[in-house]
Amino acid sequence: MAKFFREFREFAVKGNVIDMAVGIIIGGAFTLIVQSLVKDVMNPLIGLLVGGIDFSNLFVVLREGVAGAPYATLAEAQAAGAVTLNVGLFINAVVSFSIVAFVVFLLVRTINRLKREEAVAPADPTEKPCPYCFMVVPIKAVRCGHCTSELQAAAPEKPTESV
Repeated sequence: MAKFFREFREFAVKGNVIDMAVGIIIGGAFTLIVQSLVKDVMNPLIGLLVGGIDFSNLFVVLREGVAGAPYATLAEAQAAGAVTLNVGLFINAVVSFSIVAFVVFLLVRTINRLKREEAVAPADPTEKPCPYCFMVVPIKAVRCGHCTSELQAAAPEKPTESV
């Protein structure tokens, strides 16, 4: 049993698990921000553009409740026990998803750009093919170790002169 708890502790304190937990917590906080953005900023603007419609109260009554229709708000309809199709809440969810998806896209795009910039330039070659037997030999070799042919020696680098 002690081995089980030791393995669990090692798993729980690994960097990936902690990173994932932090990501989930920040994601939850970000979700609250996006919900507020949609509810308090986007929906009033969209409602203003389409004639003052409040999307959170946009619904269709499928079956009336104990108190008769019409219901002014979704809360009234639900309190009366009416069965409703909550179109406005769905629109809010779609707008929220679109915002989150766009922000995640920007985040991934930025991370990918940073990774491309960090790409290391390819190292200088350390081997070359023998032009006679096509076997690979060290770049500084002057004779092939396979066919013993003489290879062209690389020209020594000349120091650059400053003017």
